[in-house]
Amino acid sequence: MNAKKQKLNLIALFVITTMALSGCSKSKTITPVVTPPATYKDPAQYGTPFANVPATKDIVMYEINEKTFTPANFQGVDARLDSIKALGVNVIWLMPTYPIGVLKASGSPYAVKDYEGVNASFGSLDDLRALVTRAHALGMAVILDWEANDTSWDNAWITAHPSWYVQDASGNIQQLSTYSDIAALNFNNFDMRTALIRAMKYWVFTANIDGYRCDFADNAPTDFWTQALDTLNTISTHKLIYLAEGTKGSEISAGFQISYGFSYYGTIKALYAGTSTPSGLFATNTAELASLPSPGVKLRYITNHDDASSDGSTISEYKGKQGALSAFVIATYMGGIPLIYDSQEVGYPNAINFFNTVPVDYTANPDMVAAYKKILAFRAAHEAVKVGTLTPYTDASVVAFEKKSGTDDVLVLVNASNSTVNYSVPAAVQGSWIDGMSGTSITLSAQLNLTPYQYVVLKKN
Repeated sequence: MNAKKQKLNLIALFVITTMALSGCSKSKTITPVVTPPATYKDPAQYGTPFANVPATKDIVMYEINEKTFTPANFQGVDARLDSIKALGVNVIWLMPTYPIGVLKASGSPYAVKDYEGVNASFGSLDDLRALVTRAHALGMAVILDWEANDTSWDNAWITAHPSWYVQDASGNIQQLSTYSDIAALNFNNFDMRTALIRAMKYWVFTANIDGYRCDFADNAPTDFWTQALDTLNTISTHKLIYLAEGTKGSEISAGFQISYGFSYYGTIKALYAGTSTPSGLFATNTAELASLPSPGVKLRYITNHDDASSDGSTISEYKGKQGALSAFVIATYMGGIPLIYDSQEVGYPNAINFFNTVPVDYTANPDMVAAYKKILAFRAAHEAVKVGTLTPYTDASVVAFEKKSGTDDVLVLVNASNSTVNYSVPAAVQGSWIDGMSGTSITLSAQLNLTPYQYVVLKKN
């Protein structure tokens, strides 16, 4: 029995008892005063909602693992915002900013102790607000990581609302799947759903954020996401970005604009390992995009926090600095929207376990940083790259494709092998072009020599 029902029952008992004792005399009847139940009210809006959230097709996203910065907190991130913006980024995604559970903990930042709290090791609510405000001033939107089914065992909901969790026949709260540090929420409970959605609204108003990257989105039912995003969309003052770490097309139907390119990542990694082919990558690209309901798009990446932890750095995955840059060109230009995971742009050479603090030297490899800027600037300047029709050209070693949007015509040639290739240029693209990285004119004849992992990006002259 909830508190509201208990209160009403006590009031009824009081009235009955009073009437019995007074012999139901009208002159002695006492009318009880009933206090109406408290109603939910959205938090006050902090700051001015950001007016320049980019259209989905224009997004260039940068994932921030706070533990790679020095100091490893919001102030450390703030100190790097100008450099992040200079890459060509217009959306930053902050990895979990919430307090982390201690009971049964593994160290994962995704074991949330308080959905409306701030991890004290990163700073205060005011520090988070200052970071968001600075990012907005630089023209970047900010999205938070959101864990819809990841509460720790010392989250206050465990004791205050045990019915909000999945329980066995004896009433014991169950862990989520194989994750022993996380208790499984019961999505059949209306009050739990409401609390989750209100917590999502809380950050939009309280920290003036611009949306969410939703972790393990497949784990929550689709109708929850429909409910949550429909509710968030009633906030008319904000344009919000929704990214699902998920594989279901239904997530786009539920309201997400962007979902993960898991298969694409697996295939491009295999291409550089020598176990897949350019044709295999085109096939994966086609299949992924076909699986999405309109107007959904895929997030394309060559690493992220999970992959940098399990698979190592882009330097090792893609056979060195040049290989990493060439892979980024393919992923950024073929389709979808690009993601940079902090540390990849400076060629950090080692794996990063995101449970731990791993300081990264963000002054390293300025040549790579300069290349990232050029790659992203070319994307920003060409609608063909962002939304153009793709024409692949088959080759055993070279990832070659043309993209057109109206009169905008772009050609991308990437040697994805560690050998020099004498590429046979298709007749359809022979002729006069302009090099997109240098601005110099180039004429493609029947053959083009490409060194290991060289990329050539051209626009029609």
